[in-house]
Amino acid sequence: MLRKRDRADGRRRNPWLFWPGVGLVLAGLAILAYVAWQFIGTNYVSQRHQRQAREELQQAWVKGHRIARTPWGNTDAIIRIPRFGSAYAVPVFEGTSQAVLAAGFGHFIGTAGPGQVGNYALAAHRVTHGEPLRNMPQLQPGDTVIVDTKATTYTYRLTSGGSALVVPFTSTWVTNPLPTNPTAGGIQPAQKQGQRLITLTTCSELFHTNNRMIAFGVLVSRAPRT
Repeated sequence: MLRKRDRADGRRRNPWLFWPGVGLVLAGLAILAYVAWQFIGTNYVSQRHQRQAREELQQAWVKGHRIARTPWGNTDAIIRIPRFGSAYAVPVFEGTSQAVLAAGFGHFIGTAGPGQVGNYALAAHRVTHGEPLRNMPQLQPGDTVIVDTKATTYTYRLTSGGSALVVPFTSTWVTNPLPTNPTAGGIQPAQKQGQRLITLTTCSELFHTNNRMIAFGVLVSRAPRT
């Protein structure tokens, strides 16, 4: 049996063990809160920003303006992907900064615009911040990507599936006017000059990765926007 003095010593030592334990619990709660914010909070905020930017762009079109200037950047198009449902409509912003990608699609500066000859190259998050391309692997060759602008609706048809091509983030060839895969026999658009292409890029895994999932498409029609 413990002597009275030993029990008293144990009681005196307990406070020194208690506070570090509290610190560990608080640290764990902080980590859980951060994870919850990333996977739930950022999606809620980004989807609200997407909706607001989409509404501002549509109002700008009604007033005769081609673009809308929003707190997250300039937007001039709305992407619709029928494979992702009839309600899917995500604004496209100029550039690929963190602020832009937190509000929708980013258009790689220097690449072609909607419907133009060349490569209309876009990037979006696959997880967190609205997750515009979370279901990228579901995309199949033949799926359509619809791009609404002020006056015209452009319809692109994918020539490769959403998960068919994965490249390192340093593979800038995918945004070239005519992407040419440096790997012999690798996936690429038809190697014909003068095409009007679209390229979708996103992270290849749901968590942090340095690889990118790529899908290519080609313009098949244009029509006045209604």
